Amino acid sequence: MLDYDEEAERYDALRGGEPRAAAAAEAVLSLVPAPARELLDVACGTGIVTRRFAAARAGLRVTGADLSSTMTRMAVARLPGAVVRADSRRLPFGDARFDAVVSVWLLHLMPGPEDVRAVVAECARVLRPGGVYVTTVHK
Repeated sequence: MLDYDEEAERYDALRGGEPRAAAAAEAVLSLVPAPARELLDVACGTGIVTRRFAAARAGLRVTGADLSSTMTRMAVARLPGAVVRADSRRLPFGDARFDAVVSVWLLHLMPGPEDVRAVVAECARVLRPGGVYVTTVHK
């Protein structure tokens, strides 16, 4: 498995950089209902996509969470005060906290089906009733 702390500095460039991030953010945000006010980006990585959610929609408060300390540090630089270090299988947020939860390029990286179930269950737990979970997989 990839060491995300070790890869963080070159992660964006090796995975399509700004053009790929822009396309992903646009596609994901198009599935988030306009009335959403609180969005959580689970496994936000360096924040290259996450910052675009916040910039694209006025009134949308975006929070990022990532397990890697180096990725989290990079994301904090892009979204100061809006990123926490957290395991996507045990999110540090209360129940029904967010209108929308997204996970971009995460589930296919989980080591096994039990981990995928744990992530999806946590995303569902922190969603408000009627909230939307949007996920993507590799490419």
